Amino acid sequence: MHEDDNQILVPDSFIALYSDARQRLRAHPAQLRSRYELCEDLASHLVEQAQLLYHRQGASESGVLSGIHAGLCAPESGVNAAEARWITLRLAELLGWRCPELPAAPTE
Repeated sequence: MHEDDNQILVPDSFIALYSDARQRLRAHPAQLRSRYELCEDLASHLVEQAQLLYHRQGASESGVLSGIHAGLCAPESGVNAAEARWITLRLAELLGWRCPELPAAPTE
């Protein structure tokens, strides 16, 4: 993805959320970059919360990630279902945890 001099590299896994079957973008590159930044920031922000839930409440890694995913899937979260799934997978990656089976995000 190339537009102006922006240095943010959006990973293919996120680009796929906004691509059609022929791998053409369904969103303007600036919008895609903005959504990616939001989702990446949210995943990073949730690291501490996930660790607190895990250590203080004795929840399993899978339970913590499933609960966070459920919260992200709520309409008021500000992210769509595909982004919620991506954020949860990214959070698991940041934590070094195995991600539980998550529902597939609906396709448009």
